[in-house]
Amino acid sequence: MDLGLKDRVYVVTGASRGLGNAAARSLVAGGAKVVISGRDEKSVSDAAAEVGPNAVGVASDNGDPAAAERLVAAARAHFGRFDGILISVGGPPPGFAADNTDDQWLAAFETVFLGAVRLARTAAAALGEGGVIGFVLSGSVHEPIPGLTISNGLRPGLAGFAKSLSVELGPQGIRVVGLLPARIDTDRVRELDALSGDADAARTANESRIPLRRYGRPEEFGNAAAFLLSPAASYLTGVMLPVDGGMRHGF
Repeated sequence: MDLGLKDRVYVVTGASRGLGNAAARSLVAGGAKVVISGRDEKSVSDAAAEVGPNAVGVASDNGDPAAAERLVAAARAHFGRFDGILISVGGPPPGFAADNTDDQWLAAFETVFLGAVRLARTAAAALGEGGVIGFVLSGSVHEPIPGLTISNGLRPGLAGFAKSLSVELGPQGIRVVGLLPARIDTDRVRELDALSGDADAARTANESRIPLRRYGRPEEFGNAAAFLLSPAASYLTGVMLPVDGGMRHGF
């Protein structure tokens, strides 16, 4: 199936590693061009080089109010157009309600929530009919994840914002979608497993609760993201797609 990605141009934030990187790779494999962003200049440059000539790296912090305009401008400068954005951010620090400080909450709000809102608003103003805005969220949109209190507080709010935005932008032909990954086998998930004190036991326990009985592969998430962002998904908007091996049983 041709997803219609050839020569389309996307910005993917938080893409020097993890889920954002997997999405960027799948987009490029489908024929798209991507601007990869992340905080560390060397990591972003290295990631873009690994993805290939249809990717360019731009060091950028989602919490920087100027980041959104800079990324859209980079897409147009390097590749001549801008068709969509996938907003992915690193997870906020783990902890329970009694552990996380005000400073941690404020820093996470600035990058995870307000930074994503700014990126989406700027993208919306720059996109035309057929454009798309995607958010990498989390299964915590529906069910809190123990030990990730800050994420549990912010991700559902972003999902609400995304759904509201889909209604506002629908008449312009701009789609807004979200992805809800669960246990995808990335560095971040392995770090979370290690917090239990026994990473192998944590993984085994988590896999037992997944109908497919395994963690997802990064490329499986990337392929789902590429589809949702592609013209092949042109009648999907306002949706929050679980990429979780069936943990929510389709609901």
